[in-house]
Amino acid sequence: MNPLYILWNPDSTMLHIGNYNVHWYSMCWIVGLMLAYFLVKHLYKDQKVKDELFDPLFIYCFFGILVGARLGHCLFYEPDYFLTSWDHVVEMFLPIRHTLDGWKFTGYTGLASHGGTLGLMIALYLYTRKTKMKLWHVLDDIAIATPITACFIRLGNLMNSEIIGKVTDMPWAFIFAQVDNQPRHPGQLYEAIAYAAFFFVGWYFYKRHKDWVGTGFYFGLCLTLIFTFRFFIEYTKDIQVAFEAAMPLDMGQLLSVPFIIIGICCMMRKKHA
Repeated sequence: MNPLYILWNPDSTMLHIGNYNVHWYSMCWIVGLMLAYFLVKHLYKDQKVKDELFDPLFIYCFFGILVGARLGHCLFYEPDYFLTSWDHVVEMFLPIRHTLDGWKFTGYTGLASHGGTLGLMIALYLYTRKTKMKLWHVLDDIAIATPITACFIRLGNLMNSEIIGKVTDMPWAFIFAQVDNQPRHPGQLYEAIAYAAFFFVGWYFYKRHKDWVGTGFYFGLCLTLIFTFRFFIEYTKDIQVAFEAAMPLDMGQLLSVPFIIIGICCMMRKKHA
């Protein structure tokens, strides 16, 4: 076995507070969302947007992402489980699982980025209806900060040893001890690094072209970069559900295509804005 392979076997629990466990995955979500919160707050201040218009934004985004990501996972990846009984329908919305011993708190054990993106877009539409802000302006500001949140979510997946890559002999392969003893692509790490880079790309453009905010360019740039990368990185990742094995493109790739098309159209919209 290649001595450069990285044995990956972290404890999913970050710390214990009494009987409550704080997991790395949850903490990565919190850090990612808080960084986006402060970044967008800075953007609003830089653009002279009133403070009272920013205050409700985080609530809309938080619930839009969480509900969208949860429903996206349940409906896109496990409909044969979640749509077969009322108990399972309840599990879609609440962080509990019905076991032989009754209902048990488990947290949300499945979240899908494509669903989270859809949920966020719907939430932002409702936010602009409430605040009377221009939708394209808000979409662009959120898009500038989004990649940094996506980066930390993938780091959370890495800490959970989930969404693993295919078996490989690359020298930087990870051996996910909680899964098997085979060297695999660290797909979560690939995505985290890419999303961090995409954040700096968007920030670079913003610092030089602040007048593009409100045209849809930054929203389109974010979608195009993230989901184009997501489409190709899927070739290094193992399937998440069994039915994908018979598909020429996996579910992640199929769901990425519409977002890529929307992203390109939004970037082109800048010419007419």
